[in-house]
Amino acid sequence: MLEGKAVIGETDMLQTMQKDAVGLAAQALDVFDVADSIDIACFIKKDFDRLYGPGWQCIVGTDFGSFVTHCQGSFIHFCIGSLAILLFRGTAVPEAEANRILSLEEVKA
Repeated sequence: MLEGKAVIGETDMLQTMQKDAVGLAAQALDVFDVADSIDIACFIKKDFDRLYGPGWQCIVGTDFGSFVTHCQGSFIHFCIGSLAILLFRGTAVPEAEANRILSLEEVKA
């Protein structure tokens, strides 16, 4: 297993969720080739959706940038070898919805 070789960069997840994320990544790498980043991301995302509810997003690759908004306590970025994994649960900002500009049709309704 590759779990012991994971290097966690940034996270705000609980320790148990971190272990699940790293464990699922290790399982995915046992099943898929390291070049199958979409399959690895899908594997991790679907299991996190099953374990912790829907809304998880997973990005896997050797070279990517990101700038994401996430729910508190649901973000982890870690590496296993040269493969980087970003897993987070997205969020909509309620204030943005409340302050949005209404269309003319919405005002008339």
